[in-house]
Amino acid sequence: MKFLVRKRRTASAVIIVALIDVLVVLLIFLMVTTTFKQQPLLKLALPESASAQKSGAEEHPPLMVNIDADGHFRFGEKNVPMTSDQLRGQLRGEAAKNAEVKLAIRADKKAPWASIVTVMDLAKEANIKALSAFTKDANKSGN
Repeated sequence: MKFLVRKRRTASAVIIVALIDVLVVLLIFLMVTTTFKQQPLLKLALPESASAQKSGAEEHPPLMVNIDADGHFRFGEKNVPMTSDQLRGQLRGEAAKNAEVKLAIRADKKAPWASIVTVMDLAKEANIKALSAFTKDANKSGN
């Protein structure tokens, strides 16, 4: 009688390299598809507008002037504090570089009207023709 010799089975192993590859691909997918919300450095309570429009990505984004509730000016994306004379010089310099420059005013709803008018006058002095104001959409709740 002939007996079959059974070979010992090797222990099954989990291929961890393939698992790591799949996890890295998932991590990259989540990082690419996640949208990041930009939070402004300066908290302003914007006035509401029923006809507010979303600002889209433009080739030349507008210059930004923020006016807080106390009427102080802050210029640019970095919210650099400025006096009206400094702001006048900055606007003139930007208008000299680009004749089609646009100015966006982001004023707190409690900001003094005189500060808003001052920025509008400075823009006119600098020959900036395109002027817009940021508002909060009144049709959305929770903004």
